[in-house]
Amino acid sequence: MKLTWTKIKNANAFVPFLAIVASFIVGGVLIAFSNADALAALEKGDVGGFFSYSGWGIVNAYDALFRGSVFNYQAPELAKMFKPITETLTFATPLTLAGLALAVSFRSGLFNIGAPGQIIFGAMFSAWWGINVDLPIWVNLPLAILLGIIGGALFGGLVGFLKATTGANEVILTIMLNYVASLLLAYLLKTPLFQAPHTIEAISLPIKDSARYPMLLGDQFRIHLGFIMMLAAVWFVHWLLERSSIGFKFRALGHNARAAKVAGINIGVTYVAVMAVSGALAGIAGTTQILGTESVLTPGVAGSYGIDAITVALLGRNNPWGVLAAGILFGGLRAGAVNMQSSAGVPVDIVLVVQSMIVLFIAAPPLIKSIFRIGKEVPVEAK
Repeated sequence: MKLTWTKIKNANAFVPFLAIVASFIVGGVLIAFSNADALAALEKGDVGGFFSYSGWGIVNAYDALFRGSVFNYQAPELAKMFKPITETLTFATPLTLAGLALAVSFRSGLFNIGAPGQIIFGAMFSAWWGINVDLPIWVNLPLAILLGIIGGALFGGLVGFLKATTGANEVILTIMLNYVASLLLAYLLKTPLFQAPHTIEAISLPIKDSARYPMLLGDQFRIHLGFIMMLAAVWFVHWLLERSSIGFKFRALGHNARAAKVAGINIGVTYVAVMAVSGALAGIAGTTQILGTESVLTPGVAGSYGIDAITVALLGRNNPWGVLAAGILFGGLRAGAVNMQSSAGVPVDIVLVVQSMIVLFIAAPPLIKSIFRIGKEVPVEAK
């Protein structure tokens, strides 16, 4: 038993799991102190009533979160019962793809913060094709996806090129290029290239049906073929990093760039390749937004997926399968937050706090180990 517990403590997923648990505990405390009945009982000095109202408030809130993200057992129809899990997977699709994009760069020693801009470029390239070209779906959709991949790869590869040729810091480059991408999109949506005619809004014409991801379960659900693309991308990134020679170069760069150079790896080319692959994955995330969930291009096409992807990659320990699990978790939080607010009256900001606390705890493993008292055991010396 002791040996088994030691293996569990040393497992890569153990600290992230405890970070999630701790974050939900913090969220529960905030739910308790946002409950009007509990606070009223506390003002009257009724400690028992405070804990009673708080407990039920926490249970109701997390029950609503479950019903909004996994299975709504209160729904009158079977399809509506299972709709929450499809919403979770729909949200998880771009989150996981963007998380994979960052995981590739993080494993390679490059701290890429440019997923929002790369998502935008992928979406813009795909949207241009999907708006203007109408071919049979078996031709049009792959070409629209390919253009999205190219758009993200070019925008990501630019960062790698600048770093390789000028030594510029990729963190600063990617942050600044996020602004370039978002402002360029806002500008183009006011030009004939994208803006829908006869409107003053920053919105494009709809994507043609032949360039849209088919729905997997019919029109009553939003989950589309992009989800399958995301699963394929998870497998591809696992193969790339763990089985391919290119992935070996990426990992060698991440471990020690100087040693990789001595070993004969072209550092400059590898920088460009890493960021191009990372950008391509983020570009696919952009295609799932514009060709799948959304039907028109707007300034908010990337949403907060690019920023949340940082947490997804860190929570998944930059492992593709871990990123998939983290993406589904965060997709569930997004899907369930609205139901938690509407059904239990809990502010949706509580979910944002939980996400933020996960980041905090993931960034401070010693804090988690201290809270749960799982520090290293000191053997007792024999007298």
